[in-house]
Amino acid sequence: MAFIAEARLVANFWLRPGDTHSANNILQFLESTLAHLADKTVGLLRADSGFFDNAFMSALESKGINYIVAARLTTPLQRAIHQAANWWALKPGIEIAEIMYQAQGWTAARRIVVIRQSTQDAPGKALKLFADDPAVQGWRYGAYTTTLDLPAVEVWRLYRGRADAENRIKELKADFGLDAFNMGDFWATEAALAVAMLAYNLMSLFRQSVMRSRVQHTLSTLHGLVLAIGARWHGGLGSDRLLLSVPRRKRAWFAGLWANATGPPVLAA
Repeated sequence: MAFIAEARLVANFWLRPGDTHSANNILQFLESTLAHLADKTVGLLRADSGFFDNAFMSALESKGINYIVAARLTTPLQRAIHQAANWWALKPGIEIAEIMYQAQGWTAARRIVVIRQSTQDAPGKALKLFADDPAVQGWRYGAYTTTLDLPAVEVWRLYRGRADAENRIKELKADFGLDAFNMGDFWATEAALAVAMLAYNLMSLFRQSVMRSRVQHTLSTLHGLVLAIGARWHGGLGSDRLLLSVPRRKRAWFAGLWANATGPPVLAA
């Protein structure tokens, strides 16, 4: 899946069999996503380690698209980190470094930002090659390759913003049934998911264009607030009206939603 972070929209999704490798057809997925965006400019692409692929990153570089891609901690990369990293403490228990690293098959070295966190605070992935080294024990590691010239800590913070994509996926599952569609046929399931994605994008635009709230309400909350409103149609000679059952204390707020709908959308920060 691909998301537009600021607009909280789904840019693209592919349904694939469960046994498909995460790196399969990633170049085609990139081209498909860019085609969906048409003439829009991609300021930064963030991707997980499934996209840590030389051909994928080279394609981004040829298109002039800046990226931060989580790196897979392969044996050669672990060795390079162990040998070359000079650590700088951000705060107690968190250290950051950067190296230039050229994997086998790469035509040039790429910048790798490495973050490590004390496992006393966050148990996780260690550099298994160096389990006997006291400088490596007790830390979990993450690495990110990037074309950005920003300080290493800013690269890390920018990538952490990608976590919001996980929140979008949780919302798709909880409110739009993302993981509940199984139509017994691959293409029928993909069609059902496409409708769910369309519904999600429409509701996301509704939240930004009409609701304009700092709180991004879930679909279930919006259902009670604005969607499930009792109403009746009043027809008369030249005076057809839709009468909504809105409590008096909420009428000014509800009327304001209609005013919001006539203006441009406000993208969440």
